[in-house]
Amino acid sequence: MKLINKIFLTGVISLLGFFNAQSQEGLPIYSDYLTDNYYLIHPSMAGASNCAKVRITGRQQWFGDDDAPRLLTASANGRIGDSQSGIGAILYTDKNGYHSQTGGYITYAHHIMFSRSDVDLNMLSFGLSVGAIQYKLDESAFINEPFDPIIAGVDQSATNFNLDFGFSYHLYNFYAHATVKNMLKNDGINANENGLFAYDNPRQFLGSAGYVFAKYGSTWAFEPSVMFQYKDGTKESSIDINAKAYKELEFGKLWGGLSYRRSLDGADYYEGNGVSSQKLQYITPILGIDYKQFMFAYTYSYQANSVVFNNGGFHQITLGFNFNCRKERYHCNCPAVN
Repeated sequence: MKLINKIFLTGVISLLGFFNAQSQEGLPIYSDYLTDNYYLIHPSMAGASNCAKVRITGRQQWFGDDDAPRLLTASANGRIGDSQSGIGAILYTDKNGYHSQTGGYITYAHHIMFSRSDVDLNMLSFGLSVGAIQYKLDESAFINEPFDPIIAGVDQSATNFNLDFGFSYHLYNFYAHATVKNMLKNDGINANENGLFAYDNPRQFLGSAGYVFAKYGSTWAFEPSVMFQYKDGTKESSIDINAKAYKELEFGKLWGGLSYRRSLDGADYYEGNGVSSQKLQYITPILGIDYKQFMFAYTYSYQANSVVFNNGGFHQITLGFNFNCRKERYHCNCPAVN
């Protein structure tokens, strides 16, 4: 029995390290960007808005379960004076069971206007982020288990550096973003010192596009959008289909929406005497309010699959503050910029 426990424990640690390396290289990508925070995934959005922005997001999964995944991010970005350049910074900590990562990014972006005046929005932006990420594996909980040479019983850690690069294009009510995250090839992220499950290609490709519809003089606006992501190392891909609505109020703005994420890759599992397949699906309602220079948003994600670890969902709260705001210059319905 001790031998079986030892083999099981070793396998769990190795597999957890493997999946953690695949899915959590750098800042995890959830639905945070939909809470007025496109800079969190696209570095070219640093300083794109008329206001400098601070955003703090807390995300918790599966309340009631010990060591459930949780994420905390803090970001700030804005223009450099009256120039066409912007800067930004992101700090985050992400914990999932015995694995955790803490990272930070600094960003420079440049915005090129193609229109003859600021009234018409026709802007191309480029952004580059430099990041440092520290990974940790806490093995202290396993020191009383049967001896295993690959378990040191301490906090193991490693640090990697990487780059994100992307561009954004805004034309009146239309926008599009494309970003390559984790451009550099790592020396190898391993589940343990023995090099099991080496993973050295964390590159990820992101693409977003959307349009804001509104009648002239109306206090309502509607924004459909999509976001596609592809992980080069594991050949995984998924797509988000989003819809948001905005209502102008005397004190600010009320907004909400719905996001649907679906993986384009399936996973097989045993069901009865046969084998079934399922694809990861998230349904995410969003509700937010802008009050003067402050922003508050709540997001809930539900995993709509037959086989899940827990029926509980993801709860997310975002707090924001805008400052150094310039007068709205563009005659467009473009919430991320105006």
